[in-house]
Amino acid sequence: MDHRPSPMQVLREARAQFAELTGLTAESVTSFGQTEDGWSLEVEVLELVRVPDTMSLMASYLVELDLQGQLTGYRRLRRYERGRADAHRSGGH
Repeated sequence: MDHRPSPMQVLREARAQFAELTGLTAESVTSFGQTEDGWSLEVEVLELVRVPDTMSLMASYLVELDLQGQLTGYRRLRRYERGRADAHRSGGH
């Protein structure tokens, strides 16, 4: 039977792979879960630094991984100013 990584290993590896592919560093992981095909997580990243910091542009990305924790895809879900409250969510699609 193949070795399956722990959830913490998956999170660490997902953040590293995402950063390597995009050049963006995940500031936080806002959702994480196992799916039928592997793992899915949503990460928040700083896309554009502005002054004051509350005007900086943030983005939320959906990151998908296989059962072994290898990144299989990602896409930006939304982009917003850091100071903006998250009044409503679009549901990702």
